Amino acid sequence: MAEEGAAIRRRRECTACSQRYTTFERIEELPLVVEKRSGAREPFDRHKVISGIRSACKNRPVDDEEISRVVQDIEDDLRGRIDATVTTQDVGIAVLERLKGLDEVAYVRFASVYKGFEDLGDFQREVGLLTKSTAPKRRPG
Repeated sequence: MAEEGAAIRRRRECTACSQRYTTFERIEELPLVVEKRSGAREPFDRHKVISGIRSACKNRPVDDEEISRVVQDIEDDLRGRIDATVTTQDVGIAVLERLKGLDEVAYVRFASVYKGFEDLGDFQREVGLLTKSTAPKRRPG
């Protein structure tokens, strides 16, 4: 095993000249394609996702390592789907799900752009939904 399990290293020998050499076998992944609202398709660009999350996390206690981990989780989840084509909505929802657990302010910032908030009521509704989903459950009694 090599490259943290992403490749297999093999020592080989040329049958003609007896020279020894090393090969690496890697899994060839299908490219992940994102279908935009316009119908245009483009390769998944993790740098765009990182940029969007960084903007939402600006001046928040979230470091680049956490952002990289979140983006890797999102990409792994998207690649784990049967279809190698995902929509921008799939990507946006995945980002929102991760930000909800990472930083609530970053979540609301990202949601405001992703969902196209137009007035204060949009913010209030989203914060209300966020508060309901993250509030500890009360036991009757």
